[in-house]
Amino acid sequence: MKQVFARPRTLLDVPFHYCPGCGHSLIHRLVAEVIDELGVRERAICVPPAGCAVLAYNYLDIDMLEAPHGRGAAVATGIKRVRPDAVVFSYQGDGDLASIGTAESIHAANRSEKITVIYVNNAVYGMTGGQMAPTTMLGQVTTTTPYGRDAALAGYPILICEMLSQLPGATYIERCSVHDAKHILQTKKAIARGFRCQIEGLGYSLIEILSPCPTNWHMDPPAAHRFVKEEMVKTFKLGVFAEPRLGGDAC
Repeated sequence: MKQVFARPRTLLDVPFHYCPGCGHSLIHRLVAEVIDELGVRERAICVPPAGCAVLAYNYLDIDMLEAPHGRGAAVATGIKRVRPDAVVFSYQGDGDLASIGTAESIHAANRSEKITVIYVNNAVYGMTGGQMAPTTMLGQVTTTTPYGRDAALAGYPILICEMLSQLPGATYIERCSVHDAKHILQTKKAIARGFRCQIEGLGYSLIEILSPCPTNWHMDPPAAHRFVKEEMVKTFKLGVFAEPRLGGDAC
């Protein structure tokens, strides 16, 4: 009988520690599948800076180099410049990339560094207890916004894809989600495009992925996935914001 589904070689055979319903485990598998299918496992290098995302080194069977909080793009840039043959990507959360890491993120995109960024957005600081993040939506309740985020006090959620897509160096920018099977498959395609963009030497790519955080949203997993579908996408519109040409064809 032909085998049609199996654990990716790049995904280690260990139990995930993530909370039930968390999107990180799904995204890890997608990244592992793409690495296997592109045949780049031996030259892939991941940079996980901080937050829940930092623990990716427990699950992906590739070289890893941990970065200081927010400095994923800077460390990935250094690796790629000295190892141009490597496939280098950072794996970052919104509290990391869109807060302390905004300078590194913006300038790496502006320079069109030939790196790939996997950016997981769950609209809260997940690892430290669910505080307001740069991506927390207006009216969203967190431990530090018990009455909901108020624009007059805390400003507006940061829209990274919209911001970076205005830079001429941002080669490929797409926002996806993992709230259902259809969007999981679309996210895998986007991750593959991001890696291909780097492999073909086209420049900087970022794939933002809307991800549920049931624990810090105080929801069960099905409700958290519905929250992404019904609420998050109102603020964080899904789609391609900057599109390159890959292998002669559009992404």
